[in-house]
Formats: sequence, structure tokens, C-alpha cells
Amino acid sequence: MSVSELLPERTESTGRHLLIDCAGPLTEQSIGQLVEVCDELEDADRATFAVLHIQGVADLDEQAWPGEVGIHLVNKWERALRRLERSPAAVLAVVSGECSGPALDLLLAADHRIATADTRLSPAVTSGRLWPGMAVHRLVQQLGVARARRLVLFGEEVTAAEGAELGLFDRVVTDRTEIGAAVENVTALLGGLVGGELAIRRRLLLDAVATGFEESLGAHLAACDRMLRNQFADRA
Repeated sequence: MSVSELLPERTESTGRHLLIDCAGPLTEQSIGQLVEVCDELEDADRATFAVLHIQGVADLDEQAWPGEVGIHLVNKWERALRRLERSPAAVLAVVSGECSGPALDLLLAADHRIATADTRLSPAVTSGRLWPGMAVHRLVQQLGVARARRLVLFGEEVTAAEGAELGLFDRVVTDRTEIGAAVENVTALLGGLVGGELAIRRRLLLDAVATGFEESLGAHLAACDRMLRNQFADRA
């Protein structure tokens, strides 16, 4: 299935749409896809946001992630994901069908996650065991230990409705025909947060999990000061 099939209604936005197939091992090519998207998002003249269309796996029983690779390749993958989640532009993830492998990694690195009603998400498994990648860290950081436990320890499959309740999905649409409208709606809402503004708010969100009020105050005041200065500059 192509991106054009996933988005039947063409949009006039300058977003970068990337189709990601979860069926297969980690490769230099798959890492290169993410790096290329990051390059475009860091260039303000090229793409204002990215949409990762995560395609399901035909047979989860045969899926193994990351496959027979060395730790150096895993490190490159994790660094590419880190770069993606720190990009100055918004990152959306759209998932549908039976998904495993890199799906959870990509979802957790995105700013907004859309799932179709038929989505069934499973954590990555290799050699019959759950893969202990940085998705574990992001799950706990974003959902909390209690909500992450069922995925991290037991590898339970999560439906679209369950994922929305857990906070894994921000929106669930009936089918693929609604994806285009959902993407347009989200990008319109995020339109006012461009460049460093979006990155700053991401950083404040993540730091809030591990830092106290007094330690965080300076960073929040700096963000407020930046916004006030930009507001005055716009009026001048």
C-alpha cells in the first residue's frame, strides 16, 4: 500500500509523508529513511511536519525485531529516533492493522498519534523475548510505570481503544479514509508552534517528569520570555 492510498485526499500542506513497513529487520536503509526525514525537518524551507504511516505486519508470529544485527546498528537506530523526537517540526504517526517491530519506537517518538479502529499493537519481540530498547524508557516516561508494566513485562497486545485509554494514541479513526482529515486537523492545531517553539515545549514536558518546581522554574521563565519577545517583535 502506498502513501497516496493511505491519504486518498491530497492536501496542500508541506508535510513529509513516509511509509514504514514493520515487516522486516532493522537495516541501514530503514535508519537512512529516518535520517533523511530529520534532514528535511531541520531545513525550514523544505518540510513543516512529518507524517509516519506505520504499516502492519501480516504475521506477528514470524516477526522478529531488530533481527540478526549488531549493537552498533541498534545504536544508530536509537540515535535517529532521538533526533526525530527533537526535530524543530511536528512529527505525527499514523498506525493501522497488526503492528509490532519498530511501531512502538516510532509512535513514542511522535508528537501526535493516530490509529485506525482495527489497530492491534504489540511490543517488539526477538528470539521469543521482549526487546529491551529505549521504547521501554519512553513508555515509562510518558505513561508511568503502572501503565507501562503490561507492555514491558508481559508483552500484551493493545487494541486501538485500549491504546487510547492508556495514552498511546491521541485519536482513533474509523478507517483509513478518515486519516487525511485527521492529519489536516492536527497540523492546523500545531501551526502556531514552529521552529524552536515546538522543541522548547517538548523539552519542558519531558523535564517535568524528572525535575522539581524550583529546578524547572528557570527554563519555564526563559520560554515565557522568549514568547513575549517574539510577540513584541511581531507588533513592531
